Amino acid sequence: MANTLRISGLASGMDIDKIVSDLMKAERMPLDKLKQKKQLLEWQRDDYRAMNTLLQGLDDYLFSNITLQSSMLKKTVSSSNESVVTATAGSSAANVAAAIQVNQVATSAVWLSDATKRVDKASFSVDADVTLTINVTNGDGTTKQAAITVKKGTTLDGVIAQLNSNLDLGVSAFYDEQTGRVSIMKKDTGAQASLVLADQATADFFAQKLGFAGAIAGQELTGKTAGKDADITINGLQTTRSSNTFTINGVTYTVKGTGTAMVSVATDADAMFNAIKGFVDKYNDTIDKINAELKEERYRDYPPLTDEQKEAMTEKQIELWEEKARSGMLRGDSILSSALSKMRMNVYTKVEGANIPSGFSQLAQIGITTSSNYLDGGKLIIDETKLREKIKENPDAVYQLFNQDGATDAEKGIARRLRDTIKATIGKIEQKAGKTIWTNQQFAIGRDLIEINDQIDRFQDRLKQIEDRYYRQFTAMEEAIQRANQQSMYLMNAFGGGMQG
Repeated sequence: MANTLRISGLASGMDIDKIVSDLMKAERMPLDKLKQKKQLLEWQRDDYRAMNTLLQGLDDYLFSNITLQSSMLKKTVSSSNESVVTATAGSSAANVAAAIQVNQVATSAVWLSDATKRVDKASFSVDADVTLTINVTNGDGTTKQAAITVKKGTTLDGVIAQLNSNLDLGVSAFYDEQTGRVSIMKKDTGAQASLVLADQATADFFAQKLGFAGAIAGQELTGKTAGKDADITINGLQTTRSSNTFTINGVTYTVKGTGTAMVSVATDADAMFNAIKGFVDKYNDTIDKINAELKEERYRDYPPLTDEQKEAMTEKQIELWEEKARSGMLRGDSILSSALSKMRMNVYTKVEGANIPSGFSQLAQIGITTSSNYLDGGKLIIDETKLREKIKENPDAVYQLFNQDGATDAEKGIARRLRDTIKATIGKIEQKAGKTIWTNQQFAIGRDLIEINDQIDRFQDRLKQIEDRYYRQFTAMEEAIQRANQQSMYLMNAFGGGMQG
């Protein structure tokens, strides 16, 4: 559309721009209403998403701190003599006391080159490419074959580096310049370790280049000091292990030296208590904030400000106004109200099932009750002494109270119920308000925003047409007045001239 030629009010003496602007204020009122409606929808969308973030925070806490055994069923382990043995325990380990006697520590096998055949680093050279093939038996009896290709011209340091870097060989080798000898030690421990030279080329290299005199193809490398297995007696039962670190019934022991020690494994009651207390705090904070949204006052006398209204206000005035304008966006919301009711049922209702012993089927039985003050909206209160006693009495039962799985809601633990409710609620809110990565077409409020944006665009086009019409009308008026003035001046000049004659 071509722009309308606008003529200022020179002929009429009127401020045409001011008059049109005032006329357009009335015309723009429906547009302002649309923009205000759009702003309210955006505020509501953002408040819904804030609630989803809040619920997701509770769900994340439940997953990381309540449902994982590693968080709730941590173990404390002590050793009466850590110079003999230390231990760690996984969450599945039984609470035990073990009397440990270490008769022998596991050691690694070592191979030393011949003392009479000194290796000279300065004159060392590899004359041609060669592949070293070694049949490896680890200390625990497992076998591998290691193949190492040594290129022509490789230095002694280069050969040592290749031996050390080969994972199948699994050794730590070094050259001692003072003695001229090469030492090769198996990185793992155990009595069964061996290195067998698979072919003549390998045997010749070790004999001629690395000083292992008498190395023979098909036989073990010479100069060996055999490794040893750890010899341990646990609660009267004698056993051996190829490694000084081994696991029995979820407890990992590390042998440090010979002697005796008592190792005790117990549930970390403080860790479980802190995890549950953290859950109660997180749960209370969540329902408190949801309740606040549901009860927040809606000030309908404070609609969103128009751009023109903002221009006439200070930043502080705008802030105070919008605080009231965006209040109560989720007041009485059915999705959140339903979620709160369901969450309360989740925590109050008895947990049924064979894994739940008497005295551990409800939160109240372990010292967690509901506030008697109805204004608290169902907040939980902890009797810390009772909770600690119940954890000490049967930590596994406390864990099951929160985490038992089941086919029905009644059979599910409290944490599982809550997570199901949270997941369903988040899904409903996302259908209503979406999430940041979604397009407007994917959720209800977004589709409403698309429709309002279309209405705004159409109305703005209409306003442009109305404004142009006003200017055309005033332009026509100005032109008419100007013609009338010209005619009047002509007549005045004509009559005036006649009288003078």
